[in-house]
Amino acid sequence: MTAHDPLVLVVEDEPQMRRFIRACLTSHGYRLLEAERASEAVALATSHNPALLLLDLGLPDADGIDLTRQLREWSRVPIIVISARGREDDKVAALDAGADDYLTKPFGVAELLARMRVALRHAAAAAQPDAAQSFEQGDLKVDLVRRQVWRQGQEVHLTPIEYRLLTLFVQHAGKVLTHRQILKEVWGPGYATQTHYVRVHLAELRKKIEADPARPRLLVTEPGVGYRLRDDR
Repeated sequence: MTAHDPLVLVVEDEPQMRRFIRACLTSHGYRLLEAERASEAVALATSHNPALLLLDLGLPDADGIDLTRQLREWSRVPIIVISARGREDDKVAALDAGADDYLTKPFGVAELLARMRVALRHAAAAAQPDAAQSFEQGDLKVDLVRRQVWRQGQEVHLTPIEYRLLTLFVQHAGKVLTHRQILKEVWGPGYATQTHYVRVHLAELRKKIEADPARPRLLVTEPGVGYRLRDDR
């Protein structure tokens, strides 16, 4: 472990879970900071600038969703929620508050590490805009500079709404986007309740970029929460 290894802030009040995460991450080349309370998390995030934050929602001095909103006022650090709350509305609330991903306890080590890699890769791309001008996944290729899309080497012609949708997913590849987030970014804040807009236009987009729109493998559904563009690069 070196000073160049990613620094992860784990905000979790359960000692057993902290030990489990500590063992998993330190054995895979991550450095750790640990906090049991929201107030400690804010202080550590401010003073150490971690590369990633793993956050439990049930903290003794604050709700993790409120902490997420507080951090998002000044920080873009990737936040992955790890919580025993498995209800869809809890997931939506955390993601709408600014979390990048959500894992329900219990979860596997491999899945946690994969979600962390995606979050760190996305953060690195966002910090270097020139490196995020194109996207490839399977037989889909998107060139954000030329505003062109290809599938199986053939150019795909999208409507303006479909292109804005796809661009949004490319910019957040690997991250779950809720219906509210999609509506706000593509249609504007006044359309936050018009979820049918997303379903209709996403169905049309899938017809153009998926090999089998009825069984999508690129733009996948997170039931009751939203959608995710797969990023297995």
